[in-house]
Amino acid sequence: MFNKILDSIVEETGGGIGAILMGYDGIAIEQVSRDVEGLDLSLVTVEFVSALQEIRKAVEILKLGNLEEVTIKTDKFQTIVRVLNQEYFIALTVDDQGNLGKGRYLLSREKNNLLAALG
Repeated sequence: MFNKILDSIVEETGGGIGAILMGYDGIAIEQVSRDVEGLDLSLVTVEFVSALQEIRKAVEILKLGNLEEVTIKTDKFQTIVRVLNQEYFIALTVDDQGNLGKGRYLLSREKNNLLAALG
């Protein structure tokens, strides 16, 4: 179930490279990715987990509401992290020319389907 959802997100996003469903414990539930030289999507996402936890903590301390999304942009890639709940998030990586807006829409559209599949 997860594979089908993640694959559709990556395929429908212009420039989509990969998507990973992960827990805040750093354990990947499912991953779909294209081979891109010099990019290990699992490693990238694991490294982002600690930063994401710090951002989430800062948002809570500052009483800004619930964290929903974080975007990380480099000169090569863009990664959108969409929080699903207190335990899980999904990260979508797009190339530097990819359609970030479409990726955001697809992550938002599939959030409830992913939550339902998580049980």
